[in-house]
Amino acid sequence: MQPQVITLRTSAEGDIAAVDQLLSQSYSRLLRADYPPSVQVTAIPLIARANPSLITSGRYYLAVDQDDQVLGAGGWSRSIKGGQVADIRHVVTDYRHQRRGIARRIMMAIISEARQAGVTRLDCLSTRTARRFYGAMGFETLGAISVALRPGIEFPAIRMQRSL
Repeated sequence: MQPQVITLRTSAEGDIAAVDQLLSQSYSRLLRADYPPSVQVTAIPLIARANPSLITSGRYYLAVDQDDQVLGAGGWSRSIKGGQVADIRHVVTDYRHQRRGIARRIMMAIISEARQAGVTRLDCLSTRTARRFYGAMGFETLGAISVALRPGIEFPAIRMQRSL
């Protein structure tokens, strides 16, 4: 059996359905241990959707296998705060491919590209589940936050930050 070859590429409009599927399948499984059923039913379906403008921004990356199957994804965008601040966006790994360095490779690409673009700080709203991962990537925990998704629907997250 040949070892699986994983490459990174920039996402495109044609990847929206694959990213939707990845987010939906992985978030529903991976976040189960850290969020109560009420959040799983109300909030996770809202956050587990690909953002078309992010997918086509040139700043969202996919980790794909030799058959172009999406195994991981993640990206960044300039912050609405302005300046040299950017936000980490929708980093996710297929639940069947965890612990293989896929998210780390995506984050290293994000960090490199953001740095080249003049970004000096990355902000992140992490899930409870991903907090340790971001900590291992050099992010500092700033505190818990509740993200309002819709009236009456909030998602508990962790505010994190990393200097570049």
